Amino acid sequence: MMRAAFGQAVTPWPDAATDMTEMLQAAIDSARDTGHLALPAGRFSTRGLRLPSGFMLSGVPGATRLVHLGSDPLLGAEGEANIVLAGLSIDGSGAGGEMWHGGLVHFADCENVTIRDCVVSNTALNGITLMKSSGRVENCRVGGSDYTGLFVYDAAGVSIEGNTIADCGNGGIRVWRGEAGADGTIISGNRISGIDWTDGGNGQNGNGINIFRADEVIVSGNHISDCAFSAVRLNATNNTQITGNTCLSSGEVAIFSEFSFTGSVIANNIIDGAAAGISMTNFNDGGRLAVCSGNIVRNLYEGSETNPDLDTPYGIAAEADAVISDNLIENVPGAGITAGWGPYLRDVTISGNLVRDVDIGIVVSVAEGAGAASVTGNTIIGARQHEMVGSAWWDLISSDLAGEAERFPQIVVEGNRVS
Repeated sequence: MMRAAFGQAVTPWPDAATDMTEMLQAAIDSARDTGHLALPAGRFSTRGLRLPSGFMLSGVPGATRLVHLGSDPLLGAEGEANIVLAGLSIDGSGAGGEMWHGGLVHFADCENVTIRDCVVSNTALNGITLMKSSGRVENCRVGGSDYTGLFVYDAAGVSIEGNTIADCGNGGIRVWRGEAGADGTIISGNRISGIDWTDGGNGQNGNGINIFRADEVIVSGNHISDCAFSAVRLNATNNTQITGNTCLSSGEVAIFSEFSFTGSVIANNIIDGAAAGISMTNFNDGGRLAVCSGNIVRNLYEGSETNPDLDTPYGIAAEADAVISDNLIENVPGAGITAGWGPYLRDVTISGNLVRDVDIGIVVSVAEGAGAASVTGNTIIGARQHEMVGSAWWDLISSDLAGEAERFPQIVVEGNRVS
């Protein structure tokens, strides 16, 4: 028998095949005063259930299963506060809906939502959506979403920690805003894998973690593998930290800070297997101000199966107001480090990096209109074609920047070791 808090009987037959929506909603409503409804083990076939403020709905982890009989969200709230979901398995039965970026679990305009120890699966919606809400999603398993495992929009302080997100059609975790602004979401210690790009495009889909217009976001200590595009992709962000992540088998650029970003710190990540390693580019759209340090980038592919425009692999690339320091780059069938593209180069410092087993060690743009760069104290070992070169777009202008320094007074090349 299912019971509310303090032993109040609610309804029997949790394994009934019939639609239990009315009974479950009545049980939730009747438990408002106690603030907690604990569901027993079993299968509950239901449609949309709404939760009130100050309420906890819990189940037996791995044994309490809510199965969707309809479309649109199965569980959630709007305009409420202090809600907890815990220990529930939520099965969407493969159904979708018409709600914009709707989730199988969907909260909108809610404060302090906690979702923990839940399994969310098998939906043509997002797995979990938090719209204009705050709270935590922790220790959950989300998989089998046609769209995004976890979608956060216009967040008001969300923590996403210790979750496993797998086999989603277009994205793992997305943190987006309608307009650029402070967000403060923290994404830490999650495992993300098997992210496809079912709806196509050239980077808006297929990412393990995607941050769009959301400022002050921290992405740390995640394990991200087998994404069709990027493990971590930033678009139009400010003051973002990407630190300590392990990124394996990325179909395009593994960590990408693009378009009108400023203030990206990309540090101490491991990238093994990608079409390109780390990119901090699009100065033409205002992308600038980045630190890239302490990363390992290795074993890059010869091209990208998902983005044919990326046909020349590179380890690390930056264009404006950037420091690339103390990184290790190895086994790249292209360039180890590139600074600038055509005239889009300003004040890039490349120092203290170890570059091994690449076609070209370091490439700096010397095209007309390109700005300054400094290449100092790097070690380049086993460059198959050239150690340090100057380029203008696709054209090789100098095959020996160190030996032709007088040609390019805006480029400082000093103290590098090659062998």
